[in-house]
Amino acid sequence: MAHTASQSHVSQALPSLESLKDQAKRLRARLQAEGQEMSHSKSLELIAAQMGFRDWNTLHARVGNRPPFNPYLLGSQVRGFYLGQAFEAEVLGVQSLGGSPERYRLTLHFDQPVDVVTFESFSAFRQRVHCNVDGTGRTTEKTSNGRRQVELVW
Repeated sequence: MAHTASQSHVSQALPSLESLKDQAKRLRARLQAEGQEMSHSKSLELIAAQMGFRDWNTLHARVGNRPPFNPYLLGSQVRGFYLGQAFEAEVLGVQSLGGSPERYRLTLHFDQPVDVVTFESFSAFRQRVHCNVDGTGRTTEKTSNGRRQVELVW
């Protein structure tokens, strides 16, 4: 039986549409800084290919058809990326921060500790973190490379 790209990423955690668009924007900006012109649509297609999808429309449909984030489920299992590293965690605490768009303070307990240091000669592991996310499950805070500190996927 032939193995298709869509079968290979069934269990892969996918970032939000906003995060994927941010990646495409950063790719385009980086290439333009190096003197290589690229259209926005081409950068979206390259991100889709990198994620294992045949095109942007297929990736968009897959990510866009997820149910909306529901942060009010204490004890639920979530997965995503913390400082760019994949994690699975239990939601230990939820506090509505209100506002528009709605924001939430979450307490997450990672199933496996995450190393928050990128140096090979040093490690610092975290297993419980607090973060403020919006309705898409993303923080407004970003790392030095422009990626969201926390990105929940579902």
